[in-house]
Amino acid sequence: MLRSPSRFVRSCTAAAIVGSVLAGCGASTEPASRRSAAAEAGPKTDVTVEPIKAAREVTDANGVKISLKKEPKRIVCLFALCDDILTELGIVPTATNSALLAHPDFLGEAKAREVDVVPGGFIAPEVEAILSHKPDLVIGLEDTHGKLAPALKGATTFWPMQPETWQDSVGYLRDAAALTGRTAEGEKAEKTFRTKLAEAEQARSDKTALVIYGSDENFGVATPEADVAASLFPKLADYPWKSRGVEGSYSLEEILAADVDVIFSETISFGETDGKLSQKLAENPLWGKIPAVRNGDVHEVNAEVWAKGRGTRSLGIVLDEATAALR
Repeated sequence: MLRSPSRFVRSCTAAAIVGSVLAGCGASTEPASRRSAAAEAGPKTDVTVEPIKAAREVTDANGVKISLKKEPKRIVCLFALCDDILTELGIVPTATNSALLAHPDFLGEAKAREVDVVPGGFIAPEVEAILSHKPDLVIGLEDTHGKLAPALKGATTFWPMQPETWQDSVGYLRDAAALTGRTAEGEKAEKTFRTKLAEAEQARSDKTALVIYGSDENFGVATPEADVAASLFPKLADYPWKSRGVEGSYSLEEILAADVDVIFSETISFGETDGKLSQKLAENPLWGKIPAVRNGDVHEVNAEVWAKGRGTRSLGIVLDEATAALR
C-alpha cells in the first residue's frame, strides 16, 4: 500500500527539491464525508476590494507587526510567495532563492537570470549572502526561516509569513502593497484574482478532483486546511479530502474508492527528478483503475506555481488550469 507524507511534507518537500533530506515527514489526510456543495465551497467570493493605504507599519493576519522607517526598495525573497507578491506589485526582488520568477507568467527565464540567487538553498539560506545585498526587508517562511531572525536583527527587517489559505495570501499582498506604496497595483491584483475566483465558483464542476504531490510512493494529498492552492478547490469541484493530522495517511485504495474524476499531479522530487509523479504511480496496478487515470484526466502541473507560489498570480494560474481541466 502506498502511503502519503505528513501535513508538513509541503514545506519539507519544498526543501527537498533543492537537495535537502526529508526527515520525520509522515501523512496528513483523511477522506471527508460528502457534504453539500454549498457547505464545502463556503461563502461566495466577494469581489469588492477595500482601498489600501500606504503605511510604514502593518500587522499581518498572524499578528506579526512589521515596522519600517522608509519605503523598502531592496527586498530579498526567501520563498516563492514573496516573489509572487512583488511581481504583482511591479517590483523585482533584489535576490531570491525561488525558481518561480523563471515562469513565463512572471519574469521569464531571461529576466529571472538577472536576479541574484541567495546561496544555501531553501532550508539554510546564507545570512552573510542575504545581508550583502543591504536589504531593507527580507521575507521568509516562518516555520522554515524564523530561525534566521536573530542573525538578521539590527541589520534589516525580517518578515516571517505563514500562509495557509488564499485569504492569507491576499492579506499578505495587501500588507506588502501598503508598505511599498504600491497600493493601486495591490488593489488591481486583488480585484483580478477575486473576480477570477468568483467566475470559477459560478461554474463549479460536479466532478471529484484530487491534487497530489511528491516523487513516487511518497506521495501526498493537498488539503484545503494546509495547502493554499487546495484551499481553492472546494469552490471549484467536489474535493472530499480533509487534513487528519500528523498520523493520518491516504492510500491508493482510498483514492480508488473515491471515484476521482480529475487528478492534478505535482512532481516534487529529492534532488534531480527522474520522471513524473504520475509515471511513478503508474507502476502500481491500482493507479490504472482510478477513473481519472482510465479516462486520461491526469494533469501534470508546474509545482513551482501550484505547490510553492501561493500568491494571487500563482493562484490565478491554478484557477485557469484547474477550471479548464474540470469542464
